Amino acid sequence: MNMHQKRAAALAAAQAIVEGAKASVRNMTDDEKSQVEVHLKEVDELDVQIKGAGEDQARLARLAELTPEAKSGNSDEGRHDVARTLGEHFAKSVGEEGFANLKSISGFTVSSPEYMKAATDPQITTGFGLMLTEVDRTIVRAYRPGPVVADLMGSGTLSGNAVTYFVEGALEGDLATVAEGGAKPQFHNVDPTPVTDALKKIAGWWDTSDEMVEDLPFMVSEINNRGLYRLSMVEENQLVSGAGTGSTIKGLLNRPLIQTETQAVSPDSAQDALFRAITKVQTATGLSADGIIIHPTDYQKLRLSKDANGQYFGGGFFSGQYGNGGIVSQPPLWGLNTVVTTAVAAGTAIVGAFKQATTVYRKGGVRVESTNSDLGKFTSNIITTRIEERALLAVRIPLAVVKVTLL
Repeated sequence: MNMHQKRAAALAAAQAIVEGAKASVRNMTDDEKSQVEVHLKEVDELDVQIKGAGEDQARLARLAELTPEAKSGNSDEGRHDVARTLGEHFAKSVGEEGFANLKSISGFTVSSPEYMKAATDPQITTGFGLMLTEVDRTIVRAYRPGPVVADLMGSGTLSGNAVTYFVEGALEGDLATVAEGGAKPQFHNVDPTPVTDALKKIAGWWDTSDEMVEDLPFMVSEINNRGLYRLSMVEENQLVSGAGTGSTIKGLLNRPLIQTETQAVSPDSAQDALFRAITKVQTATGLSADGIIIHPTDYQKLRLSKDANGQYFGGGFFSGQYGNGGIVSQPPLWGLNTVVTTAVAAGTAIVGAFKQATTVYRKGGVRVESTNSDLGKFTSNIITTRIEERALLAVRIPLAVVKVTLL
């Protein structure tokens, strides 16, 4: 355990004691106060050590700048091999030497460093193996065309393991003009309910032969494409329809108090039902809907719909409607950000004021680690790579979300 991990553990231990007393609605005992002081003292001591280590690294960096190689321009500055993605950062931090050790010595684990450093500044420490962990706090995502569900929502970070918030019901009363000396009107949300959502982990692993690991660009693509892409897909499914039981995130569709709208039989249309949902958001909460989540087959029906002259409402495959304007590959519905995804079932769409009503919280970021010491894989020249993140969804204004049932 490095200094940053020890500091985090000490701080978490102190917070756990304080939160335990709060949860029991009581003051801390003298023994608990003493324990908290011990942990905080440890945090202070580790801060001094971390600062000293940082100053040492700065001196080493300064020395490196003064070497002939740095003066001749052989430094990272301006180079094209600067790490821009989590996969590149992982490969650059571990380096060819790290992977060589992983292949040749039993029990080695490699990863990139677990404290916030520049992606071009790898750090390797000694010990039994390379036991460092990189946490990508920017949540780098593999390329996915168009917005994803998480893009519609607000985002936040937290230091604990759960978030408690009040779910807002309908507004009762309101502000009003008041005469001089007159009584002021009351306004409040009806029965605000405290809700606690805890962080849940999304994780997975895959095997790679050591011959493949010799090709670092291959490992970069495996992490960015297979790892991060699949992670974002599973996260999307959880944010939309997670059950909220066991290890699953509680998704949008499993929240009580969200509104519903149903497309009636012909001549009603899907687009009409979606617009009625937009109106429901505003009339119930005063907020304006800012996004729609819809299944590809339902979006396809809307995208391929035509007028009486056979012209596509959303524009044709060579030009806009009646030859006007350019082609929009995935035009938004009713001008709102539209996410087309299989995370929502066919026949169901979701309309909401997502930025105001919902928040995706993540702790840390995406973690990537590789090892050959898993289940005797060292003898088979197999390397296991693990990728994971911790996240939760808070829905403060369920009335700002509408589940739409389409025919």
